[in-house]
Amino acid sequence: MKSERQVRREAELRARSRRSATVATASTVLAAVVLVVAVTASPGWPRVQETFLNPGAFAEALPDVLRGFLLNIKIFLIAEVLILILGLLVALVRGLRSPVFFPLRALAVLYTDVFRGVPVILLVYLVGFGVPALQLQGAPSDPVTLGIIALVLSYGSYVAEVFRSGIESVHPSQRAAARSLALTHGQTMRHVVLPQAVRRVVPPLLNDFASLQKDSALVAVLGPLESLRQAQIHAASSFNYTPYLTSALLFIALTVPMARFTDHLAARTARRRTGGGTI
Repeated sequence: MKSERQVRREAELRARSRRSATVATASTVLAAVVLVVAVTASPGWPRVQETFLNPGAFAEALPDVLRGFLLNIKIFLIAEVLILILGLLVALVRGLRSPVFFPLRALAVLYTDVFRGVPVILLVYLVGFGVPALQLQGAPSDPVTLGIIALVLSYGSYVAEVFRSGIESVHPSQRAAARSLALTHGQTMRHVVLPQAVRRVVPPLLNDFASLQKDSALVAVLGPLESLRQAQIHAASSFNYTPYLTSALLFIALTVPMARFTDHLAARTARRRTGGGTI
């Protein structure tokens, strides 16, 4: 049975929570109303509405932009798997301590330093137009494939550092305990270190993949008819920028749930580390 003091305390907490929710809702509604009134009352609002918020242009561009957005999702899903594999391999190579693996470690460090320093759009240009110009036998020439390669090379360097930070966050005593049980280095990484490291880096990985989903639009510079390219075609033919808004809304519809899921995982991880308490 709960004591009278505990029941009174819980009632006060519920009342405080209701007051906080009411105040937050009222302030949000007020801020939204003020913003809408300020924007719609501006002198240039009719022109902006016609150019960027045209319902007719939105309905006309939506089928083609949506079809192109499916290509964006395809690029994202393929690149995501390859990025995870490449990033994990690079992180594992950087963790090798034997002198015989120094060339591999140096190559992994060079890869992460170089590709983290090159802007994604520039890398898409270099791979998309540079590889076909080499005229190498067997080299891919499909712009979608080349765009995926560029995204994998760029984001693989970031994901490698995320995996490496997760691996290094595992306490050395875990490795020592595994080696005391006669586990090899590979067995220690596979059964002891990596399972803990992967759980810790899931939230930052999801953040990287949210950015990857948006950057899949950069493949448009190579010519594939993805979402942004379809919006460009419609905007050029109608001299109206509403198709760009159509494409943006599709990206938002995919990235916002991913961002909220990332926040949920981060909060759950924090609760586990604090034993269910508050931070």
